[in-house]
Amino acid sequence: MGKNKKENKPEKKARKATFWIAGLLVTGLLAWGWIGSRVPAGDPNRDVAAVGGYVRRETRTPLSPALFVGQTARAYQVAWEIPEVLDQLYCYCECDKHMGHVSLLSCFTDNHGAT
Repeated sequence: MGKNKKENKPEKKARKATFWIAGLLVTGLLAWGWIGSRVPAGDPNRDVAAVGGYVRRETRTPLSPALFVGQTARAYQVAWEIPEVLDQLYCYCECDKHMGHVSLLSCFTDNHGAT
């Protein structure tokens, strides 16, 4: 007669699992290749900001942290380390209205960040 149905179930489950694993691997490899091809290798602007199309609004550099002490110096150090992050943040002291600042990074291009 025919094969017992219980004998086929584990084989069928194993084939189904293998199919799904292979499908996920292929999808992952395709996604990885697509992401890697968006920015050519060796591009000096290859970072998160460049890949996302981000363009910095504040063109001035922050003041040196050596000009300050304590927590103020640490804040200016952070501005030196991650200017692209601070440039995307809004400053809630409304310095954009009375000082012409364009982002939180602007506060660290002068002594405003220390006040």
